[in-house]
Amino acid sequence: MKFLSKYREISLFTRFCFIAFLLLSTATFALPGNPEEKKANLTGIIMTSDGQPAPGVSVYIQELKKGTLTSTNGEFSFNNIPPGDYHLEVSMLGFEKVTHAVSVGPDGAAYVKIELQENSMTLDEVTVVGGGNRFARKESDDISKMPLGNMENPQVYTVVSKELMKEQVVTDYNSAFKNVPGAGISEVRNQGRSSNISRGFSTPQLVRNGVGSFTYATVDPANLERIEVIKGPSATLFGSTLSSFGGLFNRVTKKPFDIFKGEISYSAASWDLNRLTVDVNTPLTEDKKALLRVNTSLHSERSFQDAGFSRNFMIAPSFSYKASDRLTLMLDAEISYYKATSPMRVAPYTKGTAHDVRELGIPYKLSFANNTINYTTQQYNIYAQAKYKISDSWTSQTLLSRTRSSSDGYVVGLTILTDSTLRQTVTNQEYPYYGTDIQQNFIGDFKIAGMRNRIVAGVDYYSLRATRNDASVNMPALNFKKPGAAYNNFTLQNVAPLFAKAKYTNFVSVNENTYSAYVSNVLNITDRLLAMASLRIDRYMNKGAYYPSQDSTAGNYNQTALSPKFGAVYQLVKDKVSVFGNYMNGFSNVSGADYSGTTFKPNWANQLEGGVKLDWTIVAATLSYYNISVTNVTRDDPDHPNFSIQDGTQVSRGFEAEVIASPVHGLNIVAGYVYNDSRYTRSNPSVEGLRPTTAGPPRMANLWVSYRFVNGSAQGLGIGFGGIYGSDSYQSNTETFAFVVPSYTVLDASVFYDQPRYRLGLKVDNLTNEKYWSYRLAAQNPTRVTANVTFKF
Repeated sequence: MKFLSKYREISLFTRFCFIAFLLLSTATFALPGNPEEKKANLTGIIMTSDGQPAPGVSVYIQELKKGTLTSTNGEFSFNNIPPGDYHLEVSMLGFEKVTHAVSVGPDGAAYVKIELQENSMTLDEVTVVGGGNRFARKESDDISKMPLGNMENPQVYTVVSKELMKEQVVTDYNSAFKNVPGAGISEVRNQGRSSNISRGFSTPQLVRNGVGSFTYATVDPANLERIEVIKGPSATLFGSTLSSFGGLFNRVTKKPFDIFKGEISYSAASWDLNRLTVDVNTPLTEDKKALLRVNTSLHSERSFQDAGFSRNFMIAPSFSYKASDRLTLMLDAEISYYKATSPMRVAPYTKGTAHDVRELGIPYKLSFANNTINYTTQQYNIYAQAKYKISDSWTSQTLLSRTRSSSDGYVVGLTILTDSTLRQTVTNQEYPYYGTDIQQNFIGDFKIAGMRNRIVAGVDYYSLRATRNDASVNMPALNFKKPGAAYNNFTLQNVAPLFAKAKYTNFVSVNENTYSAYVSNVLNITDRLLAMASLRIDRYMNKGAYYPSQDSTAGNYNQTALSPKFGAVYQLVKDKVSVFGNYMNGFSNVSGADYSGTTFKPNWANQLEGGVKLDWTIVAATLSYYNISVTNVTRDDPDHPNFSIQDGTQVSRGFEAEVIASPVHGLNIVAGYVYNDSRYTRSNPSVEGLRPTTAGPPRMANLWVSYRFVNGSAQGLGIGFGGIYGSDSYQSNTETFAFVVPSYTVLDASVFYDQPRYRLGLKVDNLTNEKYWSYRLAAQNPTRVTANVTFKF
């Protein structure tokens, strides 16, 4: 009832905002008129710089305060307007705004043709309908914390756009990672939070809009503009607490823009999936200095297994205000409430005969869970930005991110005890995280001795605190091959009384602060040769775990680290073909000391990488080879039991390829291939020379091919087909026991019909009904059919 009450309150607020937006838009486009004047028509077409029609472009007559959007052919018309001289304001996010003077004569008709030029500074709201290489846009200010094009950047990164997610009818965040080379199957943890693989390292979801945003719950994709996947150790610009040695994932959220626009979308799918999303954007003032955008979603579904469900509500308002020609302010938030059963998590029996999840024999459609045993999460992410143009060469950017993410209730884990029995372990927990990230950047673009310098210098404060209050109980062993009537005993009514005598922990489990300063400069030695040099100093202060019952603290320590980064790019063909190389550094703070009392240093990861980037009209590609060497890894001290030494090493090296192509008009291809060789080169004897279990499959591939008609009566109709592949990987891998997660090939297909005012989509995931599992041995979805209808306004 509490959930329904909260939902009704938020639903009323959403409806109020929606009605207010409609009223505002009506006022914005209100037209003065004079019935005695002679009327005329003004028509025209808007083209992009590559000669393609530009659909969805705003065309606004300043004098009449009258606006319209271009059609799929890029055409527009204003009928029954008075003759006279006018100024057309033509705008589309991602392109330079154009003001075009036009005269409508007394003969009653005029025609104009206007060409738009791309603007890399405002690519957040680009929506390209029709032909062209629609998924190849990679420009971002977050990746290097400065305006830097892909062909100028010596770092490798992938961008998954909202356009690609719409074409694939993505209804959950983890499915978007099918388009990321080497990401693998998402590892979903008990609270719904997830991580993916990047260059052989497990990488969590900790970054939003370029700053820290700890997420202890599921992420809803309704507010996503794109996902930026930055490859390789990235501590120099983002710090050790936000990035793994393999890289990081940056969630870029939708921002307001200066025309009224929106859409309402509904998706329905197998296993009672119902999903409703609303995206409304509007100027709040006539001068368009104040802008508002609200995204919201309501999502529910059940598992394909016998038990399991998830329900989520999210609302994400975003507000921007242009206070002056120099100062722009932005404030946005994501607020969500999530209730679900915990995903399946299985620990194999290390002395059993099964060495493969298929040999284990757990029935694919049994969850060994119960819907009464569930948990809730509450989450908010607050993001504020003040951007001030100091001069033509310098800009100040001040950022603030505040988060709270909690998990309350019951989560379940399964442990295999024998070749035929398992045990259900239930944890009752109250586990909130609180995060703060404050960042100040100064971004410059100037010349010294005729050479262009682009520089960012910044300071950063990041704080993360978590309290933990939990207890666990074990259920009796259960035959998982033939569970019988005992399967029905796992209910909250039977589990809850066990916690009356359970031992609860109550302590501050995380309490850390990081103070950092960094600088990065990109120097144009010539118009084709660029060099990058960056450095970060990081002071990490861990206050340790605090136990209030004993008024004691354990594990507190401080560490300081320097993280450099160097890179070079040479454009063999200006803006078309680049060769690049980089040295990148990452570190991970380590607590404790060895037998002699020497305090441990941070783990270090040093990457050397080289490759080539292409950006032709019909193809964009990145090919690279990398070698990541990790040092200062702790391992068991062979001479002093219960102590560790810090001389362990690990290597992760491999080849990555990403190709985004449009070889013919309307055909788009997104493809990737990754080979990764990871191993412990110096470690405990039980794992030395072996592949880490968290490294995922050594070979992975992804493909999506789609074609849409861009001319004729079938314009907007399209089909898509693709899939993902992963070779065998390990859930356990030691010299005495290895447990294999088998390879998988999962194929998907879609058909869609996209028009200026609506969109229809149908997607079939896992066409061949492949049985496959995640790293935690969670069975993945069989064949699923999803239908979507979207209304645009």
